[in-house]
Amino acid sequence: MTSRPARPYVLLSCATSIDGYIDDATEQRLLLSNDDDLARIDAVRASCDAIMVGAETVRRDDPRLLVRSARHREARVARGLPASPAKVTVTGRGDLDPASRFFTAGDAERIVYCAGGVLEKTRERVGGLAEVVDAGEPVDLVSMLADLAVRGVRRLMVEGGGTVHAQFLAAGLADELHLVVAPFFVGDCRAPRFVGDGRYPWHPGRRASVAEVRQIGDVVLVRYALSDRCES
Repeated sequence: MTSRPARPYVLLSCATSIDGYIDDATEQRLLLSNDDDLARIDAVRASCDAIMVGAETVRRDDPRLLVRSARHREARVARGLPASPAKVTVTGRGDLDPASRFFTAGDAERIVYCAGGVLEKTRERVGGLAEVVDAGEPVDLVSMLADLAVRGVRRLMVEGGGTVHAQFLAAGLADELHLVVAPFFVGDCRAPRFVGDGRYPWHPGRRASVAEVRQIGDVVLVRYALSDRCES
């Protein structure tokens, strides 16, 4: 009998400006990818078992986190899978709006991992719309990934935001990074960056490996191999 992996394969996905920002400082969401790259992202989503974003991304961007392409959805269903992967978010405060599209769009499975101290609060707010799981105090990414593995999640796509990406990177829990660079600058220190200050496993003395560089219209995709599990 084949045993389940200790944790899913973790793929981080992010788009930035040339100067490393993932958004600007306005209320309107900044579009960094182009249509062709969004189609690529949709295909990657369709290849995964779950898609994860942090609670701040749920609040700020209100993402649907669904596979858009009918062809990809049909292919998943033909393989005996749900049309879209499970949706996953993680929160330390439990401040989630039950009206957000994470909870209302589509019929994908929804899982909320929360800090133990806000378990009851989170269940009161969204418990009828998602499964709420105690992930420790503070949230423990290792136990969260182990729980996802038990649920059959073998491939997890993490779409942000910057805090969640930084946590996975600093903990050495990412296998692959898809970094798309848009051809413009934001130039505003009030805007959120890809990741903030921290101690990361990759530094001038230990460089990450580049698995692929690809131009997609006016953006560039760089795939970084962050572990020996990275797929070629």
